[in-house]
Amino acid sequence: MILIYAVVIAYCIAVNIYGFFLVKSQKDNAEGAHAEDGKLFAAGLLGGAIAVYAALFVYRYRLKSMLLMLGLPVLAVINVYVAIVFLRFGGSFLV
Repeated sequence: MILIYAVVIAYCIAVNIYGFFLVKSQKDNAEGAHAEDGKLFAAGLLGGAIAVYAALFVYRYRLKSMLLMLGLPVLAVINVYVAIVFLRFGGSFLV
């Protein structure tokens, strides 16, 4: 059971780090080019919504995108809810 918790925590940390650096890399590469919101939204959907949302403000990037400004907080709430349900039931619904 502890192994499942460790894997889930490692996954959450990895996805959040990936999402944070994805925003930085898209900002660095977006010099004049239109960047896609889909990659950022997908990273948030996979569990990194909090990091992507924070990185948007840290790097001041894509703050006028309504999809990201409204969608990522909703995804963050869903991510936290899924994490709480997982921790409460101990992952027993996976087996």
